[in-house]
Amino acid sequence: MKKVLLTKVLLLAAVLFTGVSFAQTVTGTVSEENGPLPGASVVVKGTSNGASTDFDGNYSLNDVPNDAVLVFSYVGFATQEVAVNGQSTVNITLSSNNALDEVVLIGYGSTTIKDATGTVAVVTAEDFNQGVIASPEQLIQGKTSGVAISETSGEPGAAINFNIRGVNSIRSGNDPLFVVDGIPLGGGGSPGANIGGIGGGNARNPLAFLNPNDIESISILKDASATAIYGARAANGVVIIQTKAGRGARKAVWEINSSLSVGYAANRYDLLTAREFRSAREELGLVPAFDGGTSSDFQDFILQTASSRRTDLSYSKNWGSGNVRSSFSYSNQNGVVLSTAQERIAGRVNIGQKFLDDKLKVEFQGTISRVNDTRAPSSGQAGSVGDFVSSALTTNPTFSLDPNVTEGFENRFNPANLIENFRSLANADRYLANISVGYDFTDELTAKVFASYDYSDGQNITSFAPAVFGVNNISGVGDVQFNNVINENTQLDVTLNYKKDFDGFSIDVLGGYSYQKFDRNGFFSQGRGLGTNNLDGIANRVQDQFDVVSNAIGRDF
Repeated sequence: MKKVLLTKVLLLAAVLFTGVSFAQTVTGTVSEENGPLPGASVVVKGTSNGASTDFDGNYSLNDVPNDAVLVFSYVGFATQEVAVNGQSTVNITLSSNNALDEVVLIGYGSTTIKDATGTVAVVTAEDFNQGVIASPEQLIQGKTSGVAISETSGEPGAAINFNIRGVNSIRSGNDPLFVVDGIPLGGGGSPGANIGGIGGGNARNPLAFLNPNDIESISILKDASATAIYGARAANGVVIIQTKAGRGARKAVWEINSSLSVGYAANRYDLLTAREFRSAREELGLVPAFDGGTSSDFQDFILQTASSRRTDLSYSKNWGSGNVRSSFSYSNQNGVVLSTAQERIAGRVNIGQKFLDDKLKVEFQGTISRVNDTRAPSSGQAGSVGDFVSSALTTNPTFSLDPNVTEGFENRFNPANLIENFRSLANADRYLANISVGYDFTDELTAKVFASYDYSDGQNITSFAPAVFGVNNISGVGDVQFNNVINENTQLDVTLNYKKDFDGFSIDVLGGYSYQKFDRNGFFSQGRGLGTNNLDGIANRVQDQFDVVSNAIGRDF
């Protein structure tokens, strides 16, 4: 018994001796490149044992284990960890956090995150979302705080909701101002059409003409940095998109990327079968509905397994005093709803060259694109039974999928009939180009001239053949709309910038002149009383008639 007790006493003494002998006080100084760093945090990793440095950057920590790791941190500097390894003095110099020195674009120029007057969020190509990306905004979806990005529908090329810091306007819209390579975008894309309250009237994505693979970074200006440059147009924020250049590619580099994706409806509504429909009406004691004698799930008709593909080809090269990058892209995205698709053909070239001992810099950036949309007879304002999709969900499941069957479809559409006698084709051509010339008079004084041109020409032909039924004032008559809209945006900026760093402070002054002009014109035409159910013939006829009228009034649209 005495022997056991003696053993326990010795073990306890050993434990106490160990704890005392390996606990120590650690002191030291935390500095940065210009001297001591007061207010820095020093913490024993994994514990709450910590201290802050005094005015001279000195600190003292008690009860520090021999194998402890000290964590040194301060806002604006990179956090560092140092193992004690029995040392009683640990001095360290913290280095600047490069994230705060990251250059961001703000209107006419650039600055660093730490010097920005407003909140700026930047997402570069390394951090973009991966996978099947159909449009540019998907690259940064979920990547920045305070920015909500969502599509209005699953239709290819559908408009996007891009809200920065919530909803700012009730009636004037909440979309930010989009700026591509220094060009504030005006209108663009193809116009819509809305015949009988349905068909081709949904808004389109303003960035659909851009190839996501051409984008190098996306900056979001949320407040002062936006409104100071762009004024009222930036009330909902600014999204600055910068495209890729040939920087870093010392040798000629060819890249080709190709992808194939398959899409399908993730969920379907659990609708009544024909048998369940008949039984339910009997149980409820309802007057027997018209029975078409078949069993149809119209979801099978309107939904499809959609395959989409995209191919990107690019060439880039840097020769020291200049660089070039050119690209070509083709994509064809099919929707999971029948008769919805978007095709995009886009080409881009970015060229930069320096002259006069790198004092003179000339840059050119240009984009040419064609976007073709195929739209279904659907509209978000059509009501519960007012279009192709909603009518498929509410139609009696005993009805036939035959497009020529009219019986029983009172007060609703036959989806098969609607899609067979409807066509909405839209296209938009866009040309975006800018040239800038910058000259460095001194290291502090620079001047820049920036000129740009943005042109888009979009048209839409939406037709209902006379064979359609159930559409007010159109059944048996037919209807066609031929719409066109042209947007031109011309810009000229001349700026002079003086920037100088002094001991402890800096000066950055920018002055200049800016001119921007927006021109918008187009036409809306509509015809009825069509003598054919041939949708191709209807489209050709309305274009021919429009040419006759425009020639008669002496105006070329």
